[in-house]
Amino acid sequence: MVESGGSGRPRPDNEQSAEHPSTPASPATDPRPNPAPADGPPDTPRHPPAPDDDRGPGGEHPDPTPGAPTDDDATPTPRTPRAHPARPADAAEHAEPAAPRPTPPGLPKGPPPARPPEQPRGGLLMGRPFGVPVYVAPSWFLVAALITWVFGGQLDRVLPELGAARYLVSLFFAVAFYASVLIHELAHTVAALRFELPVRRIQLQFFGGVSEIEKEAETPGREFWLAFVGPLLSLALSGLFYLAMQPVERGTVPGVLLAGLMISNLIVAIFNLLPGLPLDGGRMLRAVVWKITGKPMSGTIAAAWVGRALAVSVLIGLPLLTQSGALGSSAEDSVGMDTVTDALLAAILAAIIWTGAGNSLRMARLREHLPELRARTLTRRAVPVETHTPLSEALRRANDAGARALVVVDAHGEPLSLVREAAIVGVPEHRRPWVAVSGLAQDLTDGMRVSAELAGEDLLDVLRATPATEYLVVEETGEIFGVLSAADVERAFVKAMARPN
Repeated sequence: MVESGGSGRPRPDNEQSAEHPSTPASPATDPRPNPAPADGPPDTPRHPPAPDDDRGPGGEHPDPTPGAPTDDDATPTPRTPRAHPARPADAAEHAEPAAPRPTPPGLPKGPPPARPPEQPRGGLLMGRPFGVPVYVAPSWFLVAALITWVFGGQLDRVLPELGAARYLVSLFFAVAFYASVLIHELAHTVAALRFELPVRRIQLQFFGGVSEIEKEAETPGREFWLAFVGPLLSLALSGLFYLAMQPVERGTVPGVLLAGLMISNLIVAIFNLLPGLPLDGGRMLRAVVWKITGKPMSGTIAAAWVGRALAVSVLIGLPLLTQSGALGSSAEDSVGMDTVTDALLAAILAAIIWTGAGNSLRMARLREHLPELRARTLTRRAVPVETHTPLSEALRRANDAGARALVVVDAHGEPLSLVREAAIVGVPEHRRPWVAVSGLAQDLTDGMRVSAELAGEDLLDVLRATPATEYLVVEETGEIFGVLSAADVERAFVKAMARPN
């Protein structure tokens, strides 16, 4: 879900404890930000302890900082995605912009960084309309089976002559219904692409569809239309099915299918227009409050609490409506298994709405704190060393210069690679004079060069594009500024999230 707008995990779903400061053991093991030159060299030992010693350099036990990198590919993932789900059980909601995860972004100007190859996650890939992958989650097959069974029972009362063939007709209805849900999501996707907002994927799942939009709309007007197009298209589909019913004879298979699709799309549209997050109507309410107050956070808070009130109303009100016969069945018929089914459906819908509203609040809080993550303040000072420099000599130079990272350069001073923090710790002290820094370094790629001016979501976008444990931070002139550790970004992220608004 865009837990952005009405119709998906900033997902930062790992709200861990705040950072644990510890005395750094080597140029690459200090988690503290780069000190100013006037501060002088830090009080760090020249060499980190050997890995078989469980004590720090001063006899203290090392700090088990959560999330510390252990290999080249370790990347912190505090996270989020944004999506617009249209729920098959008559629900449709936006997902919040996919929660940015600490993984390097490209430079803020110019085209966005290339995304790494897509992982086979999200279920069965069905296609790529408008270049956006569409997945069918395994849970969809469970819902399709449920719809087939329920609709088949209704067909048995309306068209008893179908016999067992009614389940084949019901399966067709389930597929057609989810096709209309997909069209609902494609409306959100097309609007997002029109506003130049990247869409990660569309997923059809247990209770509907989700369009994972990665960024927040820049204005309340765009936010409103981005949310409104989904229900609008569902209303249009309902109208089209109604018109298609007119020349068709009632009481036939085509007539029953068209009537079912008309009603189901109408319910999806109405449900999504309810003014509470994470539904589309909640995103529209958020946009209105944002426009009035000028504060997106105020809009999110208002729409999220309305969403929570809506969840309670669904939990209590839906079973009561069913029992009263207001939904078309008599109270005498609404007993036994039907009562249990209605209560279970109400509980599931209420849980989805309540959880989505809470996620929207967390995502808004995350976006408020993102500007505090700045590459320049989180970067460690680095010392350039040549390829064949022994590790012990490189560490000596780093300690003398008050630096906490090593950059391998060529004879002309051009950076070639970064000495990995985990690799330094893994070399026993007595072997360091015979180990060259080049053997512990990771070659630099274009994605591992980060502008010192990056901050907030731009910084996280770049880091996400090229997962690594360390990144070279450069000035706009190309001069080396230092080394940014992904672990430092994660600790700063967790610390910012732990701070109250």
